[in-house]
Amino acid sequence: MPPTEVETSPEQDSDNYLNEVPDEKEMSLFDHLEELRRRIFYSLIAVAIGVVGCFIAVDPIVEILEVPAQGVKFLQLAPGEYFFVSIKVAGYSGLLVSSPFIIYQILLFILPGLTRGERRLIGPIVLGSSVLFGVGLAFSYFALVPAALNFFINYGADVVDQMWSIDKYFRFVLLLMFSTGLAFQIPIIQLLLGLLGIFSSGQMLSGWRYVLLGAVVLGAVLTPSTDPFTQSLLAGAVLGLYFGGTGMVRLLRR
Repeated sequence: MPPTEVETSPEQDSDNYLNEVPDEKEMSLFDHLEELRRRIFYSLIAVAIGVVGCFIAVDPIVEILEVPAQGVKFLQLAPGEYFFVSIKVAGYSGLLVSSPFIIYQILLFILPGLTRGERRLIGPIVLGSSVLFGVGLAFSYFALVPAALNFFINYGADVVDQMWSIDKYFRFVLLLMFSTGLAFQIPIIQLLLGLLGIFSSGQMLSGWRYVLLGAVVLGAVLTPSTDPFTQSLLAGAVLGLYFGGTGMVRLLRR
């Protein structure tokens, strides 16, 4: 008697297709570690090249970052202070420039273990994360940094001359810009939690009081300045991102 074929519905066929791992191959633990070591090595080379390139062209980068502090005179208060500031600026800039290659190396490492369905999510998530990080940097540069600096420049302007340490200024600006870029990743985290079924949009909305408190605390922690206006700007942006991410989770989970 010939074996009977098990009939499957189109929905089951689609689920099976999405759950398949294309080009799957067996790798030992040592093979995975070797692959990870190679990807890290390539990423470190890219970062080194980016840092060296940005250090060579560090003066224009410094001039761009000094734009929000119009009317302020920067001082070098210790021997070699500007040199170490240049290294710091080149380090942040080089990491930013090399980040696309680093993301590419991460994708090469994790893609072989992902199903087709999971691979479909990788592209939008990586693109969305990169765009949001760039928007966070721009928001910080054009809104947060000028707001904080204007507060400090105007406060006591008739009493003291505005002469700042260049090292402390760049520590302030770089920390604020990159912390804001990281804070703008909130919708990506929400989407991952929603798509994985860990939290629903309703659960995210039900905790709005805690989110409001967390946004205020996050604005105070991530903002190097102590003025309430800058902290309120960042807290408002975090709230907007959170509720925007909640809306996207609701749309995608329908």
